Amino acid sequence: MSLLVTEQLHVSIAQKKICEDLNVSIRLGECWGLLGANGAGKTTLLYSLAGLRPVDSGQILLKQKSIAAMTRREIAAVLGVLPQDSSDPFPANVFETVLIGRHPHLSAWQWEGEQDFLLAHAALERVGMQGFEKRQIDTLSGGERRRLAIATLLIQQAPLMLLDEPTNHLDLRHQISMLSLLVETAGKAAGAVLMSLHDINLAVRFCDHLLLLMPDGQVIQGTTNEMLDPEILQSLYDCPLRRIETEEGLVLLPE
Repeated sequence: MSLLVTEQLHVSIAQKKICEDLNVSIRLGECWGLLGANGAGKTTLLYSLAGLRPVDSGQILLKQKSIAAMTRREIAAVLGVLPQDSSDPFPANVFETVLIGRHPHLSAWQWEGEQDFLLAHAALERVGMQGFEKRQIDTLSGGERRRLAIATLLIQQAPLMLLDEPTNHLDLRHQISMLSLLVETAGKAAGAVLMSLHDINLAVRFCDHLLLLMPDGQVIQGTTNEMLDPEILQSLYDCPLRRIETEEGLVLLPE
């Protein structure tokens, strides 16, 4: 079953073409990496797929229903978004913030209940932030704030997750542990992931499909193995890459 389908999707920003006639299908159990150079339009495309900005033409389907015909609450039941950075305009503590992820499951003026609290505590523990519940968010480091954002996304329990640079502000250990957690969660929940990444080796490690935003506006897609063509990757980044085979798998390094 496809969680997200685009049909002849055309997206642009400031007269720059991001994609044209894009047809992609993200199915249950798949993890897609979205790769491209700086300014290629990865964030713009992710926000367009989430229905957070208008598209030029074409259609986006969530579970076979047009996103244009869905309310934000209906969309949030299917799709969760992790922005590139978090914005915190109001003072709050960690526990209050993580509970925001439960809002799509609550009716107007409904307060969170015991089950919501249990989910929030469990999510904080999964990202290694148990004991932080009463900390004010403006006292957190960048990496701690990123893990809090991931915990907030987890308790939303949306089967499809769109992640914009999920490893932002994370050290090496947390990059691996958080990506493992997100991909594992989507798999166990019969879900899927589409995430933009700058580190191609993380994409090779975690993604089974890649969507490449080429400098000329062309979009190339396929399985990760298919996309690891040296000529394609050199064109993508305008940088030659060296392939190194290790016992743990393929590593790509800039020359």
